[in-house]
Amino acid sequence: MMATRMSASSSSGKKTSSKARSSSSSSNVRRLRATTSAPTTPASSAAPPASARGGVPEGTPVVEPRDLPSRPRRNRKSRHLRRAFSETTVRPEHFILPVFVHDGEEDIPINAMPGVSRLGWQNGLVREVEAAMKEGVHQVVIFPKTPDELKTSTAEEAFNPDGLAQRSISLLKEKFGNDIVVYTDVALDPYNSDGHDGIVSDAGVILNDETIHYLQKQAVSQARAGADCVSPSDMMDGRVAAIREALDAEGFTDVSIMSYTAKYASAFYGPFREALASAPKAGEAHRIIPPNKKTYQQDPANYREALREAMLDEEEGADIMMVKPGMPYLDIIRLLRDNTTLPVAAYHVSGEYSMLKAAAAAGYLNEQDAVLESLLSMRRAGSDLILTYYATQAARWIQEGGLDASQGGD
Repeated sequence: MMATRMSASSSSGKKTSSKARSSSSSSNVRRLRATTSAPTTPASSAAPPASARGGVPEGTPVVEPRDLPSRPRRNRKSRHLRRAFSETTVRPEHFILPVFVHDGEEDIPINAMPGVSRLGWQNGLVREVEAAMKEGVHQVVIFPKTPDELKTSTAEEAFNPDGLAQRSISLLKEKFGNDIVVYTDVALDPYNSDGHDGIVSDAGVILNDETIHYLQKQAVSQARAGADCVSPSDMMDGRVAAIREALDAEGFTDVSIMSYTAKYASAFYGPFREALASAPKAGEAHRIIPPNKKTYQQDPANYREALREAMLDEEEGADIMMVKPGMPYLDIIRLLRDNTTLPVAAYHVSGEYSMLKAAAAAGYLNEQDAVLESLLSMRRAGSDLILTYYATQAARWIQEGGLDASQGGD
């Protein structure tokens, strides 16, 4: 009986021990599962205190901070950090102010370009340039509105030593000297009664080599008047080399050439052509006048073609290359930037200006922020210089901290 009790007792002890071991094992499994399913969060990754984040809206979920190896927003968290890490700058010295001049006393507003006028060459021109220089803009490009009675189909007024453009150049250089850099436009359309950048044959062909002969004379006349940089915008083949040759032959080896390298046959030029009355005109009965400039300006569909033009301009002696228009062709600006060591300019053209003005007037955009972002985008794409009708106003906004304001303060 005792043996039986002992056996029973032993059996009971074994069962109790087995239960204890089973309970202990289950506890260990539960602890392991809990550890695996809910990893501990390092103290450094804990959610920031409410005082650091500020209040949150009711209903905001409570979550553990995600274990992210990189958080790019850390470099954007304050205005000073954003400025420290900014990759692109826009400054007044990057701007060239385009000005329209006419042979009169009073300024004439241009309906399609609010805030822009044809300036009286003796008074308004000087006033506008002084205003630009006050804001730090020391570069200007002159576009003359030639009287209709001086326009001819061969555009000889382009190289008149006493022409409107030549007088305007001389006036600015006499008044401001080396404090102003004067660029010019080399093309026949402001002087051509047919409205084209080159001489038009009766059959409607834009004559390339004959036009270049007059472009050479035009560039030399502008250099004689005091121009710092001549800017062929005509898009004739070979004109950069020809102009460089003509300038050097006359002793103007220091006069630069800013070539309109990639000038596209764009719809964004409309307000400019109103300003200068330089759109193509219908021909007489025996003459064909092309209604557009597509046989010499580039096709908006083409990318590689711009590289071909750039290679030629650099070989021919261009000092600066330009892309026109600007914002619709940011890819072309970058293409040139990546394939040349020459400075690259972008023309923020009249249509771009007028669109921003119209949108701002309608309340669709904040004008200052939209303009400065537009200019910044052209700089980011690779332009060293920007021709813009906003030059004076944009420079003022920048001086007042406009780029910081457009980033939303702190």
